[in-house]
Amino acid sequence: MNKERFWELIEKARERVPDTREGSDIAGHASALLARCSAQEIIAAQQTLWDLMADSYRNPLWAAAYVVNGGCSDDGFDYFRGWLIAQGRTTFERVLADPDALAELPGVLTAADEGIDLDCEDILSIAWNAHEKATGKELPADAFTIRYPCLDPAWDFDFDDRAEMARRLPALTALYSY
Repeated sequence: MNKERFWELIEKARERVPDTREGSDIAGHASALLARCSAQEIIAAQQTLWDLMADSYRNPLWAAAYVVNGGCSDDGFDYFRGWLIAQGRTTFERVLADPDALAELPGVLTAADEGIDLDCEDILSIAWNAHEKATGKELPADAFTIRYPCLDPAWDFDFDDRAEMARRLPALTALYSY
């Protein structure tokens, strides 16, 4: 499954969910749709998912997740990127290009008002769940690879530095009273 088909899968899952801010429901529908595919397609979807995770492994996005979620561990960054994938291709690509654009998204505005973290661990297991449902077996451990790029050294600073974060992510830090 290439990226185009993967994003189509996510969009179909989003169409079945009344509140797309919640990624877990999207993940459930995506997994069910994926389970209808061949085992090879499911495995390819897992690789595509982790390619997207690698594409989004960037310090500016990590800094944005840090602001939005009031801190962000390694796992927390994975779950935040899972939420971002659940928001669909347009949002994913927009936020990768400009992480501060998160402040313009209605779901982020609501989350800021309600003090809700933006995360979706469930997206990370859609292929695992689909493979098990389709085949009765776990996804082979060697069926995909994860290759994260090096992080941008220009963003290697303490994310608790409020002045620096406000300079780099002005809209988000204003929204979250950072």
